[in-house]
Amino acid sequence: MRNKLRLKKGDEVIVIAGKDKGKRGEIKAVYRKTRRVLVDGINLKTKHKKKDTETQEGGIVKVEASIDISNVMYYCESAQAGSKIGYRIKEDGMKVRFCKKTGEEIEEKVR
Repeated sequence: MRNKLRLKKGDEVIVIAGKDKGKRGEIKAVYRKTRRVLVDGINLKTKHKKKDTETQEGGIVKVEASIDISNVMYYCESAQAGSKIGYRIKEDGMKVRFCKKTGEEIEEKVR
């Protein structure tokens, strides 16, 4: 049985475990099968890159690696802290996400 992933691309999250604990960032990608997320500026790894073409240089570069979804939590701006996410159905039948700490609805960012 798989639990539903409540975090989505574009959500701001705070890291709650690991070497980057306490840092915040925006989710760039969600990998549902492996239950991992790619967060902007979090879990940086060094990678040795070979020069590909004339425009791209080689050398040692920092790249973001994915982090397990259990190590991040949705960051609520109004509470200034991490919060769990819940679902509720509005009167018009729309299913929306909300912050369990403050009760506010989470608006979807337009991509």
